Formats: sequence, structure tokens, C-alpha cells
Amino acid sequence: MPRSHYDVVIAGAGHNGLVAAAYLARAGRSVLVLERLGHVGGLAVSARAFPGVDARLSRYSYLVSLLPTKIVKDLGLRLDLRRRRFASYTPAGDTGLLVDNEDAARTAASFEAVTGGRHDLAAWERFYGMTAHVARRVAPTLLEPLRARTDLREVVGDDEAWRDLFERPVGEVVDERFADDTVRGVVLTDALIGTFADPATDLLANRCFLYHVIGDGTGDWNVPVGGMGAVTAELAEVARRHGAEIRTGAEVLAVDPDTGEVTFDDGAEHAVTAGKVLANLPPAVLARLLGETPERPEGAQLKINMVLSRLPRLRDPAVDPAEAFSGTFHINETRDQLAAAYAQAAAGRVPDLPPAEVYCHSLTDPSILGPELRQAGAHTMTLFGLHMPARLFADPAAKREALDRTLASIDSVLAEPIEDCLLRAPSGEPCLEAKTPLDLERDAGLPGGHIFHHDLSWPYGEEDGHGARPAQWGVETAHERVLLCGAGARRGGGVSGIPGHNAAMAVLGSA
Repeated sequence: MPRSHYDVVIAGAGHNGLVAAAYLARAGRSVLVLERLGHVGGLAVSARAFPGVDARLSRYSYLVSLLPTKIVKDLGLRLDLRRRRFASYTPAGDTGLLVDNEDAARTAASFEAVTGGRHDLAAWERFYGMTAHVARRVAPTLLEPLRARTDLREVVGDDEAWRDLFERPVGEVVDERFADDTVRGVVLTDALIGTFADPATDLLANRCFLYHVIGDGTGDWNVPVGGMGAVTAELAEVARRHGAEIRTGAEVLAVDPDTGEVTFDDGAEHAVTAGKVLANLPPAVLARLLGETPERPEGAQLKINMVLSRLPRLRDPAVDPAEAFSGTFHINETRDQLAAAYAQAAAGRVPDLPPAEVYCHSLTDPSILGPELRQAGAHTMTLFGLHMPARLFADPAAKREALDRTLASIDSVLAEPIEDCLLRAPSGEPCLEAKTPLDLERDAGLPGGHIFHHDLSWPYGEEDGHGARPAQWGVETAHERVLLCGAGARRGGGVSGIPGHNAAMAVLGSA
């Protein structure tokens, strides 16, 4: 006979819901996870996106930075997260800026070739020395009850770092510290991934930047071997091993915050009750389930997944394409190009020259390709396009326009058209798919296609004159029985597991 009451019901089997389920089940709580889709993992999944093509793409979320080592160790996760040798490559005319994590001399020579001197290299080393300090100090606090703003400033312990990362617009700081437009752009892209903001004026860009440089105390962006689906499959396995019950194809229809009743449909309508309900859902979706009026967020990206028959040729003969594409490959992302694209998108136009970045997962992890594709020299390529807010795609024709302009943007920095390198599926179609924010809303249930569920928050509690409540984890809602455990929680965003951990700790601490 199925249970009718659980200690905890979790709505949504994305990675954060699975982290919460694993911690709670390990602590002896009865846990039910309900997932609308027919599989676990949410957007952290691997998929064969092109029929007849044996390539498992990390279709939506694709790299790991914010997942703390503590969660991996606590849950005994068997994961292989590989560091990328090359941090980034940025074409600049017929040369380019290569940042080599293992060869400081080569990085220095590349800076000199692009910028004409060593000023920006020294500024780069000082700036990222500062962010490394902040990462080491702030990252551990993400798994603790929220600090007050003044308390977190004391944790940072560096007035210049606090001022330049938390109080001054990051665009202003970058302009002051760096002289070269290409270098400025490389720094600024971390402030704009999934965030539509002007870094020269808007501190929202600072929040985005912080989460991109503090992950696990290092800021490294690592490649999950087996694709992102390997991460969530392991989380689901651990949760089940500890006794969590996970039901897929079970859509939550309503949540009663007073009684803890959760109504769901898995082909028939059912209801269960829970001591606590954890929402691994965007806040706007939770509001609808609670019968409240949701606020609609707006995502701002174009995601393009590709499989290539071979890597494209570069204009720069000094750099092997396998080096350039194994890190983050920046496309028309100088400071001025980013500003121009933002201004056009803010005016309601698809940017003329869309800024974007790509990387090839298969260069670090060939296991995602079948043997024949590996032997033939095929590779996956993932593109993330900036300054593509959902508002641009109200006209269905805008998606084609955005795709065409983005492909032209790639071509403008390569030695050959990217379309000449696309693998053809057995059907004859090129292996390319594009996802706008509206596609993410339709296909994945993300309101407005916002990949962080809503605008990112500062990693501290709001002060009320007495500081943040020390017991507050940043997952609380207006309802005592209901907690957020997804990216919409404070200190959320990216594949981190942090909101899932914090929601589980809030439940266990309230018992």
C-alpha cells in the first residue's frame, strides 16, 4: 500500500532536489521526490539530440563549478570532474589571447602579442589574485546559514576586494584596471552569462560575476565525464540507495502550505501530505502551485548545440584548434562589442553581431562520443549566446534571425564557415539545434526561460538593523512548511547542489 504521509516531499528531481533527497534520506527521513518529466536531472542531463548520431550532449547545463567538494564527499558521489588545461582563447584579428593554466610563459607571450605590452597581464594577475582570495573566503559560507552583509564583509577581509566586487559596478572596475578592450571583454563575460545587464551601471552583473568566479573556492569550470547526466544519475542513485522514493512522470498540481498536502498527477490524481515540502522549482512555478500570483522573470541567452565532423580552422597559426576550443572560446566579446549588443537588445533588436562563447566537451571527455565518431575526428560544440532576452523572441521569425546572426558572428573570427564543419545526421540534416528563452519555457518549464529561475541574489542575508537571522538558510518562503531547494533560492544558480544542501539542513535543523 503506497504511503500517504512523508517527512518530506520534494517537487522536482533536478540536481538540487536530488541533493536534498540524498541528505534527508541518509538522515533517516522518509522522502518522496515527484518529477514531471520522464527522467531525473532537470536541465542537468545528457541527451542524444540528433537522431542516429551517437553523441550524448549536455544539452542545457554543461559545466560544473559551484558544486562543493563537501557535498561530493558527504554523499560519496562517484564523479570525475576534469579541469580544463586551457582557460580560454579569444580571437583578435589574425592572432588571439590564449590563457594556458599550465604554461605561464605562453600566456604572457599571448598577452603581449594581443595587447602590445605587459600592463594588462600584470593587471590580470592582480585582479584574479583578488577574486581567488574572495573565492576562498566566501565559498565555504554558501553551505552555512546566511551571514549578514557586514559579517560577510568581515569574512572577505579585504576592503578593496569588497568595494570592487560588491559595491562598484564591475564594468567600471574593469575599465579602470585594464587598458585593452579584448581583455576587458574576457573579464566581463563572467558578469553576463544568463544575465541581461549593463555591467557599467548595474550591480546585478556583479552578482553574476561573483557566482562565476567563487565556485568551490577556486572558480574552476570543470568538465563532467560522461556529460552532465552522469552527475544527476549518480545523485539519484545515492538518494535511492538511502531510501528516497523517486517518481518520474508525476506532475505536481498544487501545494497546500497549511497542511503540507501535495496533489500530483501520474496518470491519475493523488494527494500525499508532508511535514515539509521542498520546491526544486522556479519561484514563479511554486507561486502558481500555492495559488499565488507569480512574478515573471526574463531569461537572456541563446543556446546552440552542435556536433562537428571536425574542428574548424583558426586564423591564428600559433594555436591548435584543439587548444582553442577545449577552454572557453570567446566570440566578439570585447568590452565595446558587449556594450553595443546590450544597447541593441535593450532597444528590442537582435544584436547585429551577437557576442557568444563556445567550448568542445569532447576534447576533454571523448566518452560522450560513440567509437565511430571518435575515430572519425568528430566533436561536440556548445555555444552560449549573450544579450538575447526573451522579449526579442515574441516574433517567431526572430529565432531564425538570431541563429543566422550568431553563426555569422562565429564565422567572422574563424578561417572557414562553421557550417562547413557541421556533421550531417543520417537524415541529411546538419547537427545543430538552437534554444531561445521561450524554448526553455516550453520544453523545460522555466518561466521566461531564466536559467537561474530569477535574478541572482547576493550571498548574504538582508539586514534589518540587527543583522540576518543566524538560523536563516536562504531557502525559506513565506510559508513555514515550504522551502525552496532550487536555483531560485538565495545562493542559487548553476549546477551547485547548494540550495539542495541548505534546504536539507534547514529541515534537519528544525526537527
